[in-house]
Amino acid sequence: MGLMQSSCAVVALAGLAAAGHAEIKVTVENVNGAGGFFFTPFWVALHNGEFDSYDGGTLASMWPGLTELAEAGDTGPISEAFHASPAGKAGGVDSTILAVAFATDAPVLNPGERATFTMETGDRTVNRWFGYASMVIPSNDLFVANGNPLAHEIFAANGTFNGPVVIEITGGASNDNGTEVNDAFGGAAFSANGGEGADEKVEIRNFFTEDGDSKYLASFIGTETVTGFEITDPFGPDDVIVRITIEQTASATCPADVDGDDDVDFDDLLQILDGWGPCPG
Repeated sequence: MGLMQSSCAVVALAGLAAAGHAEIKVTVENVNGAGGFFFTPFWVALHNGEFDSYDGGTLASMWPGLTELAEAGDTGPISEAFHASPAGKAGGVDSTILAVAFATDAPVLNPGERATFTMETGDRTVNRWFGYASMVIPSNDLFVANGNPLAHEIFAANGTFNGPVVIEITGGASNDNGTEVNDAFGGAAFSANGGEGADEKVEIRNFFTEDGDSKYLASFIGTETVTGFEITDPFGPDDVIVRITIEQTASATCPADVDGDDDVDFDDLLQILDGWGPCPG
């Protein structure tokens, strides 16, 4: 009986390591060169595959929180929508990644800048898929996000990490939210050009799919952001503009660290002992 109990404890340890909470390291890099475009703080999430941030060919009003992000870089409303969704109620987790190099730095991703954030996973057998969203700035309502909630599977069904996972986003994968007219001098966010934005109500679409899209970005050349950076090098549809890298933390690579605190100690043993006894069934 003692041998059976010991075997069950080992199985329990494996189960706890696979399904228990852990951490991943998410690095977001603005790949644009000097004089390129910026990105607002990135909203990121791990979920059960049921949270869709948008679908092309639909109106932005169908997607709670999207317009606030696409027009102003505000991640609060999309985070609220996420937690109110079935994915959030199933234990999904999210966060906003800020890029702050010094005390008075704007929390945006400058060209060439990267930001790294360590994120709690929740239950890895549930929160298997990764989502993201950010506004392209300066612009009126351009954004990047994954419209397919099942596009990036970070964990297998048993909680095993599938990475490292590298997501490269091209200019052609950016989107026009369809809620504000594209005008570099008409209320573009993060631009020093000023002006008043003009509302529109058209479907979300991939950028660079209409005449005038390249000219719109080029119209920012020679203008400055509100932080005093000059835009000199707009991106094209085939340019990689963002790279997201998802890696394991030390605790995720150490199965014996059951509680995920980067130490194998008495607390881990207590969790194993809590499951000690005859195997069910």
